[in-house]
Amino acid sequence: MGALSSSSSAVSMGVWIFVLSVFSLFPESILAQQQQGGITRHYNFDIKMQNVTRLCHTKSIVTVNGQFPGPRIVAREGDRVVVRVVNHVQNNITIHWHGVRQLRSGWADGPAYVTQCPIQTGQTYVYNFTIVGQRGTLFWHAHISWLRSTLYGPIVILPKRNVPYPFPKPDKEVPIIFGEWFNADTEAIINQALQTGAGPNVSDAYTFNGLPGPLYNCSAKDTFRLKVNPGKTYLLRLINAALNDELFFSIANHTLTVVDVDAIYVKPFTTKTLLIAPGQTTNVLLKTKPHLPNATFLMAARPYATGLGTFDNSTTAAILEYHHSNTSKNSMKKKLPILKPTLPLLNDTSFATKFTNKLRSLANAQFPANVPKTIDRHFFFTVGLGSNPCPQNQTCQGPNGTKFAASVNNVSFTLPTTALLQAHFFKQSKGVYTTDFPTNPLFKFNYTGTPPNNTLVSSGTKVVVLPFNTRVELVMQDTSILGAESHPLHLHGFNFFVVGQGFGNYDPKKDPAKFNLVDPVERNTVGVPSGGWVAIRFLADNPGVWFMHCHLEVHTSWGLKMAWIVLDGKLPHQKLPPPPSDLPQC
Repeated sequence: MGALSSSSSAVSMGVWIFVLSVFSLFPESILAQQQQGGITRHYNFDIKMQNVTRLCHTKSIVTVNGQFPGPRIVAREGDRVVVRVVNHVQNNITIHWHGVRQLRSGWADGPAYVTQCPIQTGQTYVYNFTIVGQRGTLFWHAHISWLRSTLYGPIVILPKRNVPYPFPKPDKEVPIIFGEWFNADTEAIINQALQTGAGPNVSDAYTFNGLPGPLYNCSAKDTFRLKVNPGKTYLLRLINAALNDELFFSIANHTLTVVDVDAIYVKPFTTKTLLIAPGQTTNVLLKTKPHLPNATFLMAARPYATGLGTFDNSTTAAILEYHHSNTSKNSMKKKLPILKPTLPLLNDTSFATKFTNKLRSLANAQFPANVPKTIDRHFFFTVGLGSNPCPQNQTCQGPNGTKFAASVNNVSFTLPTTALLQAHFFKQSKGVYTTDFPTNPLFKFNYTGTPPNNTLVSSGTKVVVLPFNTRVELVMQDTSILGAESHPLHLHGFNFFVVGQGFGNYDPKKDPAKFNLVDPVERNTVGVPSGGWVAIRFLADNPGVWFMHCHLEVHTSWGLKMAWIVLDGKLPHQKLPPPPSDLPQC
């Protein structure tokens, strides 16, 4: 008997040691539960090469855990997310958690040389952040050079436990991530373009969840199929992870209800077709037909293209098919007809405008739209293309023998070799960046009329500095230099309210009277209309260095980017904590 009791006490002791060791391993998760009502979710991202075949073309691509697209991150509002990234490839790597506010966790934001130096071969970095006040769909992607062409995946943010959606509860939720497939190596493509000054080669296909679909050669087997039952409601979490193209999306003979964009609820509205720019996400409800239809349906996406440059004008498709019971399968030996949706014309700016104008914040007691009503700082930025002179003894293939460039207020941003956030935090900005980014264009012209003869841009690493809690209004104006074009502008570290937009040149006397300050849509990426302007407002309540750039990767490579520095506030919870000990070094 004695032996038995001692062994049982040994077992219970062992259990206690195990429990204590678990507590010591994850003290932050216990703490997080107490503080946020959330838990800590741990993920491992092993960056490694993987052979992938699309369009009968096999190539070795950079992946997370060998998956393409990469793994899904799932969290609830209030949860802490800890992702250990280990770099096993030759490329430098960073990961950006696109649209996550990163409140006081700027060290985890991810853009290379802005908030961190890249993770070098053989190195590890742990991204650690908490999701505050967001629910819906976001995504993660590489944020260095063009590696996000294969390094991307969904972020699904569920409401807090026992908090319902403000729309009918779906029977199932399905992430759909649009991408671009290049047969060639995307790093070689952009390096060659930057060398020659020409526009880069375009993609060979668009993809649904990594699959090109049946409209491309050799891709019938590489088709995403969404199997549905009649009379059900599906929440489609749409993400545009394409490098360089805004996309129209539609499902044949079905209507979609838009309920959320960029992880913020919107007033629901129905549409047959939607527009989604790179960097944007849109949650839609798909209500299936009440009875089994005698057809299958194509879901299709193709570009909305406004610029003068070449683009991939192909269409990617997936299949929506209704489950047939075995009895009906036998009686339906015949192949069902496949119905195709009608998508807008490639340059249908009228559709694009009508669609974006329908987006409105819920703006109710539970989900208020806290639009800054009074403004401390007004900014007016021109965004568009330009050129750089061709180096001596070289032939360049850009406009009139120059090199393509892009700029904000005619400043083409040069990435530093030290991360801006480190330089700012340790007060070592000398030689890294200057704080004289122009708040207005230095050279005024008819921005959407006949462009000036001189298309050359200046370059530098210039930032805007904002005191904590500055209320900002920013008007972004497209220019017709080398062709008017829609630019999806993404701001890191903040959501902003889209208070106004229009065509032609912004008129500071007349246009503000038409601003929507009641229920404007809140997002992290907005399209500056082709040949027009957009006005946004945000509260600079997040200390750190925050990148803002065009989410067309080619324009970012050409310099259509800048950075905001938001200073610490006076109170402890308004200051940026010091960097983690494993922050990569340049």
